[in-house]
Order: sequence, then C-alpha cells, then structure tokens
Amino acid sequence: MKRLILTALICGVSLVSAKTFNLKLHQPSIVSGTELAPGNYKAELTDNKLVIRSKQQSVEAAVTVENEGNKFRGTSVRYQNGDGTYRLQEIRIGGTNTKVVLN
Repeated sequence: MKRLILTALICGVSLVSAKTFNLKLHQPSIVSGTELAPGNYKAELTDNKLVIRSKQQSVEAAVTVENEGNKFRGTSVRYQNGDGTYRLQEIRIGGTNTKVVLN
C-alpha cells in the first residue's frame, strides 16, 4: 500500500512539473530525425524531454532547458539550416524566460 501511494505521488509531481505550450511551425521542420509538416502543435516539456504532438504525428527529443534574463514576447523557433533542411534547434516559450535547446 505504501509503495502504491509513493508511486502515485511521484507520478503526480512529474505531471505538475510538465510545461505545455502551443507551437506553430511555418515550414517543414526536422526534430530527432522526423520531419514535421507546417502547422500547429502541442508541445510538452518535462525535465530534459520535449514531446511535440499533432493529430497525425508525435515526436520526442532530448533537450536542455535554459533561462534567459527577460521574458519572451511570443513563442518562436530557431533553426539550423546547413544542408537545405530546417532542423529545429531552439524554442523560446512566449510569456516565460524559458529557452529549450534541442540536443
């Protein structure tokens, strides 16, 4: 019984620490080797893991979370574009000072 309660508490804490936000991609974007089509997505950030979901797709990526000095006005993405493809490199979450860097 104690083990069940402890497990429920740990799961509850991890759910509380998850940060969910909306993400709009304006062009085909590569995340963890998967190409995401342009469109609206839900993103969930938990510790060092980011999950990006739509009705058709879901992709998971390892990330590093950094805090900037000032809050970002809106959510924005930055890309690495060395070979003609747009690889998602960084997401700045609007209304927060949180920057998510994809590993």
